[in-house]
Parts: sequence; structure tokens; C-alpha cells
Amino acid sequence: MAKYVFAFRGGSMPETEEEGAAVMAAWGAWFETLGSAVVEPGNPFGSSITVGADGATTEGGTSGLTGYTIVTADSLELAGKMAAGSPIFDNGGGVDVYEAVDM
Repeated sequence: MAKYVFAFRGGSMPETEEEGAAVMAAWGAWFETLGSAVVEPGNPFGSSITVGADGATTEGGTSGLTGYTIVTADSLELAGKMAAGSPIFDNGGGVDVYEAVDM
């Protein structure tokens, strides 16, 4: 069974404490549906910089990533189906699914 990284993009932050609680409940419920496939629930990302080949930095990441989760699945297609239930879609975000290749 391979590991897959769900790379979350975009979405919006809750504006109130109540919205925050609802968002957290939605993520918790989704993680429950994934069960033991969750290797690492991950975290949302905070501030970022982009580093150039010359070492120069600029504020903000260029990819728009906002968080990650790592799961196991039998195939990329199955991992994609698992990602399709993510609450990130409820607030305008998206998810890219990558296989983590063992080295």
C-alpha cells in the first residue's frame, strides 16, 4: 500500500469562532471516514516565503498551498476518491494528490 499526500490549495479562513468550530467538526468527521488510512492528518500552513536559486526570498509561497494530509491507499485513483470528500471544497479550495515514492 502506497502513501499519498493531499496538498490543499486555497480556501478561506473562518471569520467567527462558531464558523471555526463548524470547520473543525467537518474536518474531524472527514478524517473519521478515512479511518486507519490516515498516516498523518497534517496541518494548515501559515506564513511562507519563496526561495530562489540565488537564495533571494520573497514573501508568500508561489504554489498557493494551504495545508496537507498523508494517507495510505491501494492506488492513486482510490486516493483521489478519498480526497474528493475533503472539506476544503466547502470553502472554495482544492486538493492535489501526489504519490509519495519510497526511496
